[in-house]
Amino acid sequence: MKALSKINIFLCLLFFSSCFCTLDAGIEKYFKKAENKPEPNGIGNIDFIYVINLDPRPERYLRTMKALEPFGIHPYRFSAVNGWKLPFEALDELGIVYDSWMPKGPICSVYRHVDNKEYMSFEIMKEEGVAYYCHSLSRGAIGCLLSHLSILQDAYDSGYKTIWIMEDDIKVISNPRELSFLLNGLNRQAPDWDILFTDNEIKGGDGKPVPCTVIRPRPLVHLQPLDYYLRRTPLNADLTKIGMRFGSASMIINRSGIKKLLDFFITYKVYFPYDIDYFLVPGINIYACNKDIVTNIHGGDSDNGSPTYLDK
Repeated sequence: MKALSKINIFLCLLFFSSCFCTLDAGIEKYFKKAENKPEPNGIGNIDFIYVINLDPRPERYLRTMKALEPFGIHPYRFSAVNGWKLPFEALDELGIVYDSWMPKGPICSVYRHVDNKEYMSFEIMKEEGVAYYCHSLSRGAIGCLLSHLSILQDAYDSGYKTIWIMEDDIKVISNPRELSFLLNGLNRQAPDWDILFTDNEIKGGDGKPVPCTVIRPRPLVHLQPLDYYLRRTPLNADLTKIGMRFGSASMIINRSGIKKLLDFFITYKVYFPYDIDYFLVPGINIYACNKDIVTNIHGGDSDNGSPTYLDK
């Protein structure tokens, strides 16, 4: 009986393993390589610095470099994944592909195509073999997430311990080299940290902070109670441990965080925009600066919702 019980347990584990294998098939093949990288370009406590920039947006990259130049910071330009140019086959693989063993989900977005024309359909997650995304997730947001994951994979493969990822809509408020000092305290007081945001909160179009106060269910992922994500616990005079927030304009990520983020998305695939997903990663330890050092440009144009670069 004990032997039979062990066999049953093994078969159950094998079944669930095979289920999750259907979830992680293929997403890495849409990661983009970081080409023509220079020698390490970091500052104190940061091994390598990246800035994400779409090829059709050279003016945004130049603006970012101009903002950082006075401080002697020269990030590597990562050519962003352009979600608007992803082949349709990618949209059939990157989302959560429904299988019969899965519970039916909420109303989601599905990318359909008829007569070589693509359209977004809003449907309940229930059709086997179909890739689902959260309601209204755009191609641009998918490309943004893949850009971040591509960088994380490059950083992990390169053996970096700590990286800084910026998007090309940053605003420098004070000397970014102060971050090296703040990381000294973070490494000493909270060595298990994963992500440090270089500002206190994302800024909306009016320049005011936009706090994240709600969580949305993600299929197959166990969520903590809302209070867990709403927590803000001061670490010292400069840093606070947080549960969630919006925005991904400027993030410093430790090697442990790099691995947690990659493992999460490779397992559970694309569903939400990146900045509604990273705080759902189990065991992720997120901190934010109490004052803004590098934040986002409020009211700036974006190519996430639509390819506005085509209007330039």
